[in-house]
Amino acid sequence: MLLECAATFLSDQNSSGKHLQMWFKNLQIYRFSKACELTHEILNDMLAEQFFVPCGSQDLHRSGWVPPLGRHGSEFVHSTGGYMMVCLKRQDKLLPAAVINEELEDRALAIEEQESRKLPRKERQTLKDEIMFSLLPKAFVRSSLQFAYISPKDNLLVVDAASEKRAEELLSELRSAAGSLSVIPLTAGNQPVDVMTQWVNSGNPAENFELGEECELRDNADIRSIIRCKNQDLATTEIVSHLKTGMHVSKLALSWQQRIECLIDEKLSVKRLRFSDLVYEKAAEVEADDAAQQFDIDFSIMSLELSGFLKALVSAFGGEDTSTS
Repeated sequence: MLLECAATFLSDQNSSGKHLQMWFKNLQIYRFSKACELTHEILNDMLAEQFFVPCGSQDLHRSGWVPPLGRHGSEFVHSTGGYMMVCLKRQDKLLPAAVINEELEDRALAIEEQESRKLPRKERQTLKDEIMFSLLPKAFVRSSLQFAYISPKDNLLVVDAASEKRAEELLSELRSAAGSLSVIPLTAGNQPVDVMTQWVNSGNPAENFELGEECELRDNADIRSIIRCKNQDLATTEIVSHLKTGMHVSKLALSWQQRIECLIDEKLSVKRLRFSDLVYEKAAEVEADDAAQQFDIDFSIMSLELSGFLKALVSAFGGEDTSTS
């Protein structure tokens, strides 16, 4: 059986290569509802209390904090330029449903034949739970790392996550470690769908931004009606005509100052974030002696680039909406 072996899939962070995985690929952005008073020392002590412990034999999953530098560091917070990076590690036991169901059917059939009766649903569920617990010690283990950084001067918390649900997992662990965490999703003064629709309609985005070649259109009357456009000039009459017939832009590819490319959605989340060669070359210009120093360089440059980008992004969408604070 596949589950008779156990293995842990290690992250690139702990590889023997010089570069640690650090550059963010997605952004879920949160604003502190009051001034952030966390310091490196305070936060480090909090996270150290809830350090990562691997899954035990009967654990389905476990989460905990690890040093962002992995084996190259010992502190649970990595600070540079006033920004504080943290890293949450999660382990999940992999129990394929097909394996569990196959074992369940075999055992249920054996009981039914032996006792000449149909196994009721409650007994089947109990039997399924027993099977899961018996397989857990033999299951494969998958590990994942999730990074986030805090910018006290901008009063922001930025999570590298493609979805709100994934970001909320990290926020929940951070609240548990800190006792409380007063953050709310960053919201713009103007509705993102209205702004993005106007940009595509006019072909004229905000200053320092350029339209990419991808967007998602949804019908105002039925949001299940979706048109996805990729590798296409967004100024074509076909796309504009869709907007005139009652559709809006729910996702839009943008580039900023030829330094950052991304996809913005209707909640102002940033997906598929890519830094330009100009940014990577800037990081490469500084000679690093080891992986830890390279991480520090990369983090410093990335956080500064994102600080400028996020300020421009919020401004482009009408400033920040502070009415929810």
